Amino acid sequence: MTAPASAPLAYRVALSDHARSDAQRAAILEGDLGFGRHFTDHMVAIQWDKAQGWHDAQVHAYGPLVLDPAAAVLHYGQEIFEGIKAYRHSDGSVWTFRPDANGQRLQRSAARLTLPQLPVAEFTESLRQLIAVDHAWVPSAPESSLYFRPFMIATEAFLGVRPAQAAAYFVIASPAGAYFARGVAPVSIWLSEDYARAAKGGTGAAKCGGNYAASLLPQQEAHAQGCSQVLFLDPVEGRYLEELGGMNVFLVHRDGRIVTPELSGSILEGITRASVLQLARDRGLVVEERKVSIDEWKQGVAAGDITEVFACGTAAVITPIGELKGRDFAVGDIHAPAGEVTMAIRRELTDIQYGRVPDRHGWMARLR
Repeated sequence: MTAPASAPLAYRVALSDHARSDAQRAAILEGDLGFGRHFTDHMVAIQWDKAQGWHDAQVHAYGPLVLDPAAAVLHYGQEIFEGIKAYRHSDGSVWTFRPDANGQRLQRSAARLTLPQLPVAEFTESLRQLIAVDHAWVPSAPESSLYFRPFMIATEAFLGVRPAQAAAYFVIASPAGAYFARGVAPVSIWLSEDYARAAKGGTGAAKCGGNYAASLLPQQEAHAQGCSQVLFLDPVEGRYLEELGGMNVFLVHRDGRIVTPELSGSILEGITRASVLQLARDRGLVVEERKVSIDEWKQGVAAGDITEVFACGTAAVITPIGELKGRDFAVGDIHAPAGEVTMAIRRELTDIQYGRVPDRHGWMARLR
């Protein structure tokens, strides 16, 4: 449901009375940040209802949410979210990467989950408003960032099965350290043959919590096999590559082609995925978006035609895949170094994000 057209939201800012001191914040930022373990002092909250549309935009102290026990999100899973980062450049300014694309994807997810669509400009403004008060939380260590988690939930207290008539949008933020603290290294991936990430006609193309909840059991299976991620096949034939638990996958061929599974309705349209496709084309590489079978991967590696495999997503940017493991096979070599094409595209993408090279596509947006 599209929100009624309205003037830009005016924010009320209420600074936290228990914000961390400079010394406390520095101790966190200079320590082992990891991912998603620490949170900034403030958060964004915007309310929506059918009568008023979007209203009551606030920046206030980070803290617990108050929900009626009958809130629709708790019973019917009307929830969506995004993931996007803020980067501190060498001059101290703070930037984010392709917020319009994230805002548009949030709208598509909202449409699929029958939640209200936040205007894209308001999505970007919500990030800017949070940075205005919590900019000191953007770390400056190499390859670190501030990870934003925008999310929307249905808040109406009603147990009937229909779209909720009240919702809330929030943004929280978490400083994140370098994903590969000891340098980029290939990972092992487990092929899930018993589980599908999403069904045909389901919510696979939306970024909603249910998709990730469904991936947790096969992810446990992957960890039990010594793998860091799980790869899902298509939900109809069980033959074609879909995506990892939270990342898109690419195959690099010896002749210079880069192949990735086409968007099928059950694959999330990754922002990093789209950026990798553009940077590959910029390099003159042939890009193919099509169905890719698991047999093509196996046979291509065996014949030497597929020379590199990698996955991409917001958190890790680009992760080399060294080995694919299944119940009765293994493909690749976990001890082989990351491929040249993989690392060249990764370098260029991160250099754009951190302001080390010109942003020729206009992907970066300044937040402060």
